Order: sequence, then C-alpha cells, then structure tokens
Amino acid sequence: MAAPLLVRNRNYRLLFSAGTLTNLGDGLILLALPWLATLMSQDPVAIGAVAAAGRLPWLLFSIPAGVIIDAADHRKLIARADLLRAAIVLAILLLATGDTGPGAVWVLAGLAFLLGSAEVLRDNAAQTILPSIVQSQDLEAANGQLWSSEQLTGQFIGPPLAGFLIAAGIGIPFGLDAALLVLAAGLVWMISLTPRPKRTSSFGKALVEGLTFMRRDATLLRLAIVLGLANFISMGTMTVQVLFAQDVLALSSYGYGFVLSVAAVGAITGSLLAPRCVTLLGTQPCLYLSIAVWGLGYATVGLSTSGVLMGIALFCVMAAAMLWNVITVSWRQRRIPPELLGRVNSIYRFFGWGSMPLGALFAGALVAWLEPGLGRDMALRVTFLSAGGACFALLAYAMWRLRLD
Repeated sequence: MAAPLLVRNRNYRLLFSAGTLTNLGDGLILLALPWLATLMSQDPVAIGAVAAAGRLPWLLFSIPAGVIIDAADHRKLIARADLLRAAIVLAILLLATGDTGPGAVWVLAGLAFLLGSAEVLRDNAAQTILPSIVQSQDLEAANGQLWSSEQLTGQFIGPPLAGFLIAAGIGIPFGLDAALLVLAAGLVWMISLTPRPKRTSSFGKALVEGLTFMRRDATLLRLAIVLGLANFISMGTMTVQVLFAQDVLALSSYGYGFVLSVAAVGAITGSLLAPRCVTLLGTQPCLYLSIAVWGLGYATVGLSTSGVLMGIALFCVMAAAMLWNVITVSWRQRRIPPELLGRVNSIYRFFGWGSMPLGALFAGALVAWLEPGLGRDMALRVTFLSAGGACFALLAYAMWRLRLD
C-alpha cells in the first residue's frame, strides 16, 4: 500500500502547509474585513464596494497574470506574492486601529483591491504549480486535500477565531494574518523544483496562444461561463450575507462566525466525498447536482428565521461547491498543456472569477433599491430568493450546453 501523498512527497507537503497557513489567514479576513467595513459604514453600496474591490482584480488582471505566471518561477512568485499580501494586511491593520473618518471605508476598498491583486498572482500560480509537484493520478487526491484544508482553516477555524479576536480588538485578526503570510512565504521558498525552460515568445504572442487555446476548446469555455454566472450569484449573496446575519437574524460576530463554520464543515464534507460521489453518480450528474443544491440553499437562506437554518443551508451550498471544484479543477489541470496552464487557467478564471465584483456591486445596489419600498428585512430576503431562482435558470443552461468529455 502506497504511503499517503503528504508523507511521500516533500514538495507537496511544503505547498500544503503553506496553503494551510494562508487559508487560515484568509479565514480571519473573511469575517474581519466586512465586519470592519460595517463599523465604518452601514451603507450597503459602500459595503458592496469593499467586497467588489477585493474581487475586481480577477476581472482586470487575470489574463495578463497568466502570461506572467507561465514565464516566472512559480515558487518565487508565490512566496513574493504572500509577502506583498502581508504588507497590505499590515496597512489595513493601521487603518483599523487609527481614527477613521467618513471616507475610511473607501480607503479600505482601495486596500482590498491591492490585496486582491496580489491574490490573483498567488492563487493562479498555486494552481499552476501543482501538476509539476504531484503526478497526474494524484491530482484528485491533492486537490481534494487542498480544498479540505482551505475550508477547514479558512472557513471552519478562521471565521470563529476572528469573531473571538474582534471582541478583543478589531486589528488583531489582521496582525495574525500578516504573520501567517510571512511564514507561508518561507515554506514555499523551500520547495525544490527543476528549473523550467524560459519562454522565448513575446508577451503579446504568449497571450494570443492562451486565448487561442481557450477559444478553440468549446467545453472549457462553456464551463468558464457557467462558473462565471455561478460566482456572480455567489458573490452577491456573500456580500449581503453579513448584513442579513446582523439585521435580519440579529447575530453577533461570534454567532456569524459559527454560521460560517457550519458552512465550512459542509465544504470539507463535499471535498472529501467528491471522488466517491463521482464514482456512484458520474461526473455529469454531480455537476448538475451541485447547481441544483446551490439554488435550494440560497432560497432556504432567504426564508431563514435563525442562524441554525442559515448555517444548514450554507452547509449544503458549500458541500456542492466543493464537489464542483474538485471535479472541474482536476479536469482542467489534465486537459490544458503544462506550458499553457498558467495562461489558460488565468483566462478561465477571468470568466469564472471576473464576474464576482459585478455580483457584489449588483447585490449591494439591489438591496439599496428594494429597501425603501420593502424594508431592510425583506430587501435582504428577496436578494437570496432571487439568487436561488437564478441558479435554477443556470441549471437549465448547463443541462442544455455543458458536457464534460
């Protein structure tokens, strides 16, 4: 019997450990950043702008980032991006602990934009480096473990920990995140890989090569479109989720952190059971099942009267999201040639993640538009109910056009 992947593969062990640290920090920020925004402003448009700013770089920089990634030393790029993120988080810490005026929330949005810009390079490079660290037959196991670790630390441990830390001081989660990012950068720097041949083509030619591959692969392009629509919906719900927890369900920071932790358990469950689910049901049915569960989950949140029901609904949503991720990421890593992986993966994520800031802005604007006529409570509920309906429309499109071959 072969030894577990984490035991027999040193480079993967270092990458996994670094990812665990950064994901724990991301979990702290997941709660602390929007919570800080609500302390600065109760305007849903401003809060939506902070959420959108963190995701806007995926729309603006994903495609050129892929060209940079394919030409760079992935190990050094990941480490340097984490160090840059640590510096930006320290700037947020200074903002959080200083005297904040009425414009502070917009400064926070600017820092969130810079943090997201560094994340574009870091996350794309981390997905691109994985096939050079583990063998093809280990990709599902490696991706499943990475997604499980991300959810355990970033969703289950990080948010409730941030809730406790915020009670002692709003700046504490940001200071801890900066320290974790520095440690993660050191671990990635220790990874040992054979030097990659330098690319000789120009930036423009390299970019065209990636775009051409993406345009010619109809299945990959449709998958990116479905993901983009799904993430538009998801980011919209995430943007107003904190307001729903505060204003509709009257949850404290600890209570909201607990809800996010329940959702994280669902994500861990989904990532661990994904291979077995595919074996029992097949890849295609599992993709459709994921979208259907998203629709039911969002609608249930819209009807929730307690944090418990909200947590159960998000448990199901996140389990379905991890099932989708394990299947589609492994499929992409096999399908795209290694020399094009950074560029094509970044173009894919331009479609898939570039829609997220638009979803955040749309949700904030929708609540602001509905609130005068429906009231705060109903405006927030309608946003989630609309997200559920949109997911079922997306399911109809996927069943019509999306077939993984």
